[in-house]
Amino acid sequence: MSEKKVLLVEDENGLVVTLTDRLTREGYVVQSASDGKAGFSLATRERFDAIILDLMLPHSSGLDVCRDLRQRGIKTPLLMLTAKSQLLDKVLGLKLGADDYLTKPFEMPELLARLEALLRRSNVVTSDVSGQIVQFGDVTVDFRTTQVLRNGSPLEVSAREFKLLRYFIEHRGAAITRDELLNAVWGYESMPFTRTVDVHIAWLRQKVEPQPRRPQFILTVHGVGYRFVI
Repeated sequence: MSEKKVLLVEDENGLVVTLTDRLTREGYVVQSASDGKAGFSLATRERFDAIILDLMLPHSSGLDVCRDLRQRGIKTPLLMLTAKSQLLDKVLGLKLGADDYLTKPFEMPELLARLEALLRRSNVVTSDVSGQIVQFGDVTVDFRTTQVLRNGSPLEVSAREFKLLRYFIEHRGAAITRDELLNAVWGYESMPFTRTVDVHIAWLRQKVEPQPRRPQFILTVHGVGYRFVI
């Protein structure tokens, strides 16, 4: 594995030592900060491949750090550490831009697996499509104006549908689970009915596919989720 740089923002000294030691042995380069203000400063000054961020921090909470980083346009994959009793904070953290969360106490293999999954997911993104125009079939997506055109005529696409289409384009070629789409597009990891994803994709297919019943762009990956190909 090529060296990946991880920022660990955590105020429990024992956990910092344990995580730093294990991540270093796994081939990661680790920098740490013991409070939210210092963590935010490091994250904005240097480039990291991933951030592990505790929710409860001195000076500035993990929620505040997460929100402020995303408002700055910093899209580094972010894994939030929370306590068992902080369910509402988990949901809020995901809405503010965290990519995943892990509840304390946790097993090290699970943290490593989640971190590796975040890194794999971020590597799938081929480019930042902001300010670009992407075309597939007779559909044109303009990310500058958030317009979707078909044969030059504007399509009525909801904000949610546009966000879903954008995520597909940014992760084209990858098999994406419904849970990942819920997390990325709806802002949280799980909800009572993953059928919501299927319904929105059906609506989107009606608008962008030449033959919605035989899609050629938004494909179903049986047992997994969906794949966008162009």
